[in-house]
Amino acid sequence: MQSARKVRTSPRTMTRGEPEILRCCPLQSSILALGGSVKKTLLRFLLLVSLSATVQSQELAKGESNLTVILLGTAGGPTFSAQRHGISTLVLAGPEKLLFDCGHGMTAGMSALAIDPADVTKVFLTHLHSDHVISLPELYLFPWASQGRNKPLQIWGPEGTSAMMKHLQEAFEFDIHIRRDVDEKFPAEGIKAIVTDIQEGVVHEANGAKVTAFLVDHGPVKPAYGFRVDFRGHSVVISGDTKPTENLVKFSRGVDLLIHELGPSKVDPALAGPLDELFPNSRQTRRQRKIIAEHHTDPTEAGQVLQRVKPKLAVFSHAAVASPAALGLVRQSYAGPVEFGEDLMTIEVGDAVTVHRPTPPKR
Repeated sequence: MQSARKVRTSPRTMTRGEPEILRCCPLQSSILALGGSVKKTLLRFLLLVSLSATVQSQELAKGESNLTVILLGTAGGPTFSAQRHGISTLVLAGPEKLLFDCGHGMTAGMSALAIDPADVTKVFLTHLHSDHVISLPELYLFPWASQGRNKPLQIWGPEGTSAMMKHLQEAFEFDIHIRRDVDEKFPAEGIKAIVTDIQEGVVHEANGAKVTAFLVDHGPVKPAYGFRVDFRGHSVVISGDTKPTENLVKFSRGVDLLIHELGPSKVDPALAGPLDELFPNSRQTRRQRKIIAEHHTDPTEAGQVLQRVKPKLAVFSHAAVASPAALGLVRQSYAGPVEFGEDLMTIEVGDAVTVHRPTPPKR
């Protein structure tokens, strides 16, 4: 084993007014031998270089402590849309790439931002509704079969996640066998899945990032979780699907960024009428629409939640309502900063919380 070796240098007497940078400058003898304006110019240059390096080092350290949150998809429910992908959020914390939920089109969102899905190997599922897991098979199979993933996919989710992944592996057994054992011989390690059925508490901690799961209330969908990510003094909470719950408020205290779901209004006049009639412009009945609304947080309730949490910024994602209609209801209770999430929106969480909206494609 190699041992560290300390190097000692002999002290040198400094002349009055001589910058301390000369203590470590290898050209110090040559500079001190110069005189007049040349020496002063060189000393000023070295001092500027030193100050610039110090500032850059401080900025780098500051940037490395930031969280970056990317909304890969923000659509509400198991819907189809040419404009919005299904619910999925990527959190970057230093070297950690943490993916929360796997809605449809998720990997297309990654590709649009030049994020290699093969590098995203840690997945956290809030619950097992299909609109939150539908792209999990794609993330499991494609980066291994086309981009050379050579490490297991790690998945944390509610009770039932292990069974779901077992059945997915059985469903794709033929494809896995051919690509791993017969034809291309892709690495066996890359198609393994390490699955954890979680309970409330810290579920993952690495490289300074801590992921905490907390129970939320999504009606009969139990258990359902929200997640909090803490990283070097900064934090983000992802609500998951939930009606208003004390537990979310508890785990969101002091958070920088709260990404909260947003369901339809529970007092929508269109809900009034015979329950078994179709809801206007829908193939669902009023009864079904009321049931769905009851399992979520509507805009009025969301404002009340935000007033209690008071995050630096709140962002609505997995939203089932249009932003202009909802904002007025939110503002009945909450006057703080609010954004409506868009696909590929990026949020930097540091001393300030900064939103970067996606650039529209050139036509």
